[in-house]
Amino acid sequence: MKPSSNEITQNVDLCVGWGKLNPNALGWSRKPLIRANLSDHFLRKKKWNYWAVMNQDCLFSATISNIDYIGVVFVYFLDLNSKDFFEETVITPFGAGCHLPETVHESVSFQSKKMSVRFETIHEKVLISVSIPRTSFGRVDAQIKVYFSSQESLTVVVPWSWRRFQLTTKCVGLPCEGTLLVGNRIYEFNVNDSFATLDFGRGVWKYRTFWNWASFSTALENHIVGVNLGAGWTDGTGTNENAVFVDGKLFKIDSDVAFDYDRKDLFKPWHIYSKSTDQVELEFHPLFERIAKSNFVFVASKVHQMIGRFKGFVRDAERNLFILDGALGWAEEHRARW
Repeated sequence: MKPSSNEITQNVDLCVGWGKLNPNALGWSRKPLIRANLSDHFLRKKKWNYWAVMNQDCLFSATISNIDYIGVVFVYFLDLNSKDFFEETVITPFGAGCHLPETVHESVSFQSKKMSVRFETIHEKVLISVSIPRTSFGRVDAQIKVYFSSQESLTVVVPWSWRRFQLTTKCVGLPCEGTLLVGNRIYEFNVNDSFATLDFGRGVWKYRTFWNWASFSTALENHIVGVNLGAGWTDGTGTNENAVFVDGKLFKIDSDVAFDYDRKDLFKPWHIYSKSTDQVELEFHPLFERIAKSNFVFVASKVHQMIGRFKGFVRDAERNLFILDGALGWAEEHRARW
């Protein structure tokens, strides 16, 4: 297979006959133009919609996923001042109740006795609605609007082979507003200082996988800057998921990115940088570690998501320099057998 850095500008299907990767889908796009029409590949398909909303007070995240063997729906919350944290998860056999559509802008929902999660698309907005009757901090209710409007996104097809591949769409720095109730605490999000991130994934994965992922959004003078960086899972494929977003405009980073950190002490500063250009030079200082583990004999996953602050700089494709000093976000490592 010949990897492609081609920019896709027209709608295209991800797969052709018998679930094989469509050669015309190889590349990346500024809009979610690739339809994830996955088929066949019994028990190998992986699908998820992950949302995270963050401001200076808290991080709130909700995910609906279906990895064929099981469905996994999880919600977590971190108060950035007190470090209070909870995570609630529902597992369903063979993805029951976790229907995930083929395109980014379709609504997704999950309902159980333990929790209700809905991502409802209304015109150019997504309404994130979450209700959990009982957590360690009491009842949780979220009503948060995320605005897409003219925002660009990064859609990339990562090919390991014609039978193993992943479509990812990352939307970073999306303005949002709304309210989160956690027990007797109320957290307000407003469009001036609150940002949402979407990770939309559809693909047919190898059994053993590893990735690093870093993402953050921040207001800098008269600009909103968002960054998405990844490594590990894209190595050797000829493509990556690296990008800078400035005021909703995407600037693709062609260079791969290195994550240099101490795996024995993840709270030590991380060094994240572009390997062949000077577009990314970051130091990440973790403040909190979220550990998410699962083990179902043949399926296992372990995530160390470090939430913290970024210092350093990024450049867009026009060589504009954006200096960062304390931008909130996360960097993580993930290992899975799935």
